[in-house]
Amino acid sequence: MLWAKMHGGAGGAPGLSDSDLDSIVAGIVVDDEQIGPNRYVAKLGVLFDRARAGQILGVSGQIVRSPPLLVIPIEWSGGAPRSFEARTEWQKAWARFRAGGSAIDYVRPSGTGPDPLLLTVGQAQRPARKWWRLLLDQYGAADVLMPQVRLERLWPGGPVIGHFSARHGPDNVEISAFTLRVESSDGLPQMLDEGVKRMDQAYSDALSMGMLRPDPSLIIETPVDVSALIANQSEAVPVETGMDNSSTSATLGEVKTYTVQFETPDVSSVSGIESSVRGTPGVKSTDTTSLALGGTSVMRVTFTGDLATLRAALTARGFKVDEGGGTLRIRRAAATDTPSAP
Repeated sequence: MLWAKMHGGAGGAPGLSDSDLDSIVAGIVVDDEQIGPNRYVAKLGVLFDRARAGQILGVSGQIVRSPPLLVIPIEWSGGAPRSFEARTEWQKAWARFRAGGSAIDYVRPSGTGPDPLLLTVGQAQRPARKWWRLLLDQYGAADVLMPQVRLERLWPGGPVIGHFSARHGPDNVEISAFTLRVESSDGLPQMLDEGVKRMDQAYSDALSMGMLRPDPSLIIETPVDVSALIANQSEAVPVETGMDNSSTSATLGEVKTYTVQFETPDVSSVSGIESSVRGTPGVKSTDTTSLALGGTSVMRVTFTGDLATLRAALTARGFKVDEGGGTLRIRRAAATDTPSAP
């Protein structure tokens, strides 16, 4: 049937083996089913892999695909916005959308696990790039899409008006906006499905016009090899003999990267501990590689000296430090942990 459609009804469709057919079929979807006492009636939809099926049909070509984009659907209903804090009809519509034929590579979270804590409406309104870099790295995305819908109900069970807005990036830039309407609340899922399709078309058009380029400020740059730079400088610049012992040891010390675990009960504790560790003498840079609010996060610390020296420096900064397996675990020292003066 596909061969006849693409070649004007001409015969001679290629004979495909069962394995070839299996390779081009992406899935079988049950669109509608009716179960009775004596029979089962259903409508089945066949989803084809676009690239593999196109090669067999002779219509293969270059398909423009976007980088992976994280989707945070936001629904305004009753004057209050919700994202993944609770499951919404707008989120369900995005889960139903078949994105296999789209030019946009959507990263759609399931809404379980840490999603309700991380992908909130507040996060969608936060332009700070540091948090966005951590989230996008955790979800394997290069940028973020925030499709929004504001539902306006004229009366209970009556007409529903949906105001849709396709937004992109941490700065929440609007790409397109449109309005849909249904005459009763029973048609809300169909209206939202149509809204998702139009959103996808708007994002695809923006991609073709070059408007969905990833924000350069969201790219996590590869850290500079500090040890190589210091080695080159030490060969070119002689060390002055008039330096005191602390300066000489800091200059001649080997720069290494260590793994430090730290407890992060809330958001404020993350920035506070990072700032304190970054201000420790001998620390060149810090980079949080794993963020776990309410648990234990992990950072990479570039330090001039060995692990024992780093442990002593962090202890002097007021941390309670435990060592094991080449890794340090720090926490704020309580009042009872601080030794009394002799």
